[in-house]
Amino acid sequence: MRNEKRVFALGFFDGVHVGHQALLSACRELAAEDRCSAAAITFDAHPQTLFSEYPPALLTTCQDRQTLLTAFGMDHIHCFPVSEEVMSTPWQRFLDCLLQQGAAGFVCGDDFRFGHRGAGNAETLRAFCAERGLPCVIVPEQSLDGHRVSSSLIRAFVEKGRMASAMKFLGHPHILSGQVMHGQKLGRRLGVPTANLTIPDGIVVPKFGVYVCRAVIDGKSYPAVANVGVRPTVSGSGITVEPWILDFDGDLYGRKITLSSTVSCVRSRNLRRSPPCSSRSIRMLPKSGVTLRSLKKG
Repeated sequence: MRNEKRVFALGFFDGVHVGHQALLSACRELAAEDRCSAAAITFDAHPQTLFSEYPPALLTTCQDRQTLLTAFGMDHIHCFPVSEEVMSTPWQRFLDCLLQQGAAGFVCGDDFRFGHRGAGNAETLRAFCAERGLPCVIVPEQSLDGHRVSSSLIRAFVEKGRMASAMKFLGHPHILSGQVMHGQKLGRRLGVPTANLTIPDGIVVPKFGVYVCRAVIDGKSYPAVANVGVRPTVSGSGITVEPWILDFDGDLYGRKITLSSTVSCVRSRNLRRSPPCSSRSIRMLPKSGVTLRSLKKG
């Protein structure tokens, strides 16, 4: 219902990392106290998209972000478009809009900024709520191993292939979703059939190499080995993500696959040596402590 009372968690929530999760937990607790539902706002692109030629690459697509927000207890997700109209909205008007959506309280991080030119912040939100008798919770920044938990730090981990570190700061496996496209079927001819995934524009590309992961297809999880790289040894160009999915038999073309990786890059691929996910790549996994048996147990 439009006027259902909701406590709103304010943020962008790229990656939905452990810092975000602390905020979402506070939102759930406040909503439970006031017998409201818990809601989160996010945006369909990075806010800098409008103002920068090179906005930061993101950890998650908007769809994956919404899936994670739901998994961490949000009853409702409000996804706003990154448009000139939305980004130029004064912060007071933005909050008034949420009041019309049933807002009965707000939660945000201590460094959150919103509204036109980022004029709104945690303190203006606190004052706004005090004037209206609404509860407001400001969540302090979270730290791990002496480092502030941030999406930018986790992006750096992913770009370096440090998936174990990324998972520690995310609080869940790093995920990468894409649609299966028709490839050259080179892997099948090499004896290792793979799927060819397209990475959505603006998403962080992991360090080129081979990763142990899980592949989720239609809600079912399969053990997999995925290669991230280019194909300089065959005709064709561009970055590819090619998972070899164990125990799966079927047509994947046109379907969505979500890969979740908890293990750091087990082999940095030499682009001049072997094609993606070649049989040689698979045979080298035991040297990294990875076996088919361990993959299936994972």
